[in-house]
Amino acid sequence: MQENDKIILRGIEAEMRTAYIDYSMSVIVSRALPDVRDGLKPVHRRVLYGMSDLGLASNRPYKKSARIVGEVLGKYHPHGDGAVYDTMVRMAQPWSLRYPLVDGQGNFGSVDGDPPAAMRYTEARLRALAEQMLADIDKDTVDFAPNFDDSLTEPKVLPSAIPNLLVNGSSGIAVGMATNMAPHNLREVVAAIIAYIDDNAIELPALMKHIPAPDFPTGGIIYGTSGVHEAYATGRGRVVLRGKAVIENISKDREAIIITEIPYQVNKALLAKKIDDLAGEKKIEGISVVRDESSDRGGMRLVVELRRDAVANVVLNNLYKHTELQQAFHINNVALVAGRPLILNLKDQIRHYVDHRHEVVGRRTAYELAEARQRANILLGLSIAVSQLDKVIALIRSSANPEEAKLRLIDEYLRAGNLSIRDGNSPIKLFAKPEDLFDQSLTDETRLEIQAKAILDMRLQRLTGLEIDKIEVEFKEIQERIADLASILASDERQLSIVRTELLEVARRFGDDRRTAIEITAEDFTMEDMIANEQVVITISTQGYIKRTPLTEYRSQKRGGTGARGTGTKEEDAIEHLYIASTHNYLLFFTEGGRCHWLKVFELPEGSRTTKGRAIQNLLQIEPGDRVRAYVTVPKFSEEFLEGRSILMVTEKGVVKKTELEAYSRPRAAGINAINIAEGDRLVSAALVTDKVEATETREAREASEIVIATSKGLANRFEVGDVRDMGRTATGVRGIRLSDAEDDIVIGMVVADRLDAQLLVVSEHGYGKRSELEEYRKTNRGSKGVRTLNVTEKTGKLLAIVEANDAHDLMIITREGILIRMPVKDIRLMGRNAQGVRLIKLRDDDGIAAVTKLEVAEAEPIDTPTDEASNGSAMEADVLNEDVNEDESNEANNSAELPDSHADDPDAAE
Repeated sequence: MQENDKIILRGIEAEMRTAYIDYSMSVIVSRALPDVRDGLKPVHRRVLYGMSDLGLASNRPYKKSARIVGEVLGKYHPHGDGAVYDTMVRMAQPWSLRYPLVDGQGNFGSVDGDPPAAMRYTEARLRALAEQMLADIDKDTVDFAPNFDDSLTEPKVLPSAIPNLLVNGSSGIAVGMATNMAPHNLREVVAAIIAYIDDNAIELPALMKHIPAPDFPTGGIIYGTSGVHEAYATGRGRVVLRGKAVIENISKDREAIIITEIPYQVNKALLAKKIDDLAGEKKIEGISVVRDESSDRGGMRLVVELRRDAVANVVLNNLYKHTELQQAFHINNVALVAGRPLILNLKDQIRHYVDHRHEVVGRRTAYELAEARQRANILLGLSIAVSQLDKVIALIRSSANPEEAKLRLIDEYLRAGNLSIRDGNSPIKLFAKPEDLFDQSLTDETRLEIQAKAILDMRLQRLTGLEIDKIEVEFKEIQERIADLASILASDERQLSIVRTELLEVARRFGDDRRTAIEITAEDFTMEDMIANEQVVITISTQGYIKRTPLTEYRSQKRGGTGARGTGTKEEDAIEHLYIASTHNYLLFFTEGGRCHWLKVFELPEGSRTTKGRAIQNLLQIEPGDRVRAYVTVPKFSEEFLEGRSILMVTEKGVVKKTELEAYSRPRAAGINAINIAEGDRLVSAALVTDKVEATETREAREASEIVIATSKGLANRFEVGDVRDMGRTATGVRGIRLSDAEDDIVIGMVVADRLDAQLLVVSEHGYGKRSELEEYRKTNRGSKGVRTLNVTEKTGKLLAIVEANDAHDLMIITREGILIRMPVKDIRLMGRNAQGVRLIKLRDDDGIAAVTKLEVAEAEPIDTPTDEASNGSAMEADVLNEDVNEDESNEANNSAELPDSHADDPDAAE
């Protein structure tokens, strides 16, 4: 201590700690966090109470906003006028509050972020909903505290007949904590509160049947509900909110995305600018122009016009990903409970609100009971006076002054009347017990003085016969009301019943339909949503270059055409594989060494027909010396799709192996073992097979798929897929077909046939092909040599490919030099198994067929015929060869080609 005792020495650390804690608590309690009972911060509460003081009811004229701000500043909120005006403005904006509390007149801003007009230009008054927040505040329902200068008192909390914290939410940043509470639909909230009143032990799932999710003032779509469940259970969660958009045709070949609702707290003008900027920077392709057509009459309408070649769904998904058309609302339910900040789950919020309304109803009932008892006491005095009116008048006239008159009334009439009221002595009957009828906190003398004063203050008009009757009727009614109020005050059940009834009335008057839609089963969109789901052609060259090209780039030609340039390759490179797939499919790549790799089609590099593509080694971790030989397209790896499906593989030496598809659903970056390949052998083909083929409109139900394996020497073996048992990924397999004695005979492919009426189409290396009925290929044992499928000659060359195709397909052929032709399969007539077939494509002497695939006719529309340059200058005739093979020769060749099953060795020798 210093000598003058006015300076106290303290450590700066202790002082800073104490001062900061005081400041923090002041911000938390008095500024940033809402009260759990009325959902208001002090400034909001003061604005509403100040407007009530000014008499700005919903049915009264507006007053200048500057007048309101001055009232609040001068009496309750000694801070900047900007804070008060901004608070009032936000409570008037229908895009900020789900249920606005202030009725504003004038420019109160816009959803585009335009600021409101100055407070001297705008006017405001309370909405009817806000009046419910203040209802009964004059009935001792809430506590009051002195204002900042102790000249007035202000409410610590509002009675709040509206569950404002739940329906309007709140947001604020305090010191070391923050709150961000979502708004909800009033009808749903009331339903949940009533369910809680009826059963206090109700669990969260039952409450969420009434409140499924937040309901934002700007509408939109809640995309997924996992975050909602978490927030309702713990008080914290992440809700994904999307704007509402539809795709409309604006002309014959153009579409537009029409945005009619945006996420909560998103600036529409900034959103439009962001979309326009992303389109200009080419970060989102396909947008032509962005235009705001919103109006007061037509509502919100943000138009995003698309280019002719744009895929609307892809553009929309990109808008969700790259703009605020989709954003997350992070729920953090922090509110003041008895002056302390707490994190509240959904049931906590409901419980605290019900407790508050229970208290309000109890205090209101007690107040009304006291008022009723006071009135009953006065009515009793008046009734005694009018029962002996002439004597009372004479007594008053003979008194020297009012004090003497009061004392004489008490002594001569009132005291006796109070003590002995009888039916014969007074027209008034006591229906209630005296202890219920009168306030027991008052002494008899005090009650008598009140009665005497009421008699002396009675106006002369009350002495008429009609007025005397009214006193009697009112006294009877007040006794009944006292009995009812006393019953309510004594019963928690009745008080909660009143809370329930008042909430139902609030919901009836102010409730509306939900604005925000809910996608309950939605999940976060993936990269696939950014990519159009379209059919593409996948080509792989002999040197391992791969690409995908839209199928629409390839036109359909007649059989025998010269084809068009399909890909650009080096002189020493050639096309080896050609596949048709969807961009959203999974690709299982199988290498000749027996490894399996996993990719999505959209992950492949995109290129035109003439581009080379990209080396597979840059996409897959393929071992040196190995290369892709087969692939399988899988739509999805769901449990339902995996059931009963397997991968069937065949090697050049005729070994087959079947493994359940589920074994390939979790590949590693470096790939996994798919089959154990013997030395000198390599994988040729892989296909998806099923243990049971379901019936459709175009095929009958079958027990399982059938397999047809073909060799380069023109032989094919047909057997059931069930003849091959399931094995592990690392197994070697069993013999599927026995090769001929020729040293250069190898397996060139296989077909999985699910249809009884299936047709097989074979193509030779010199461009000849034909199709035959599957039933012409009789079934043989697994491991046999099979039957003839093509009469292989020097002119046809070796058999190169076998596919299942019919009139509903097109055939796509690509040569080693990159010439590609697409033709309808229906142009290739049905023939016998051993015929040479017809010329499918005219080849140069040094060219040959590289790959063959089929596709559905409906998968792509034909495009314009390319020029001669596009077909590499070839101008050969599409002549048909060897269609004149007579039936006798065909039958003779066919018979000689069939190999009896007895020629086969042990089919399991390769196991």
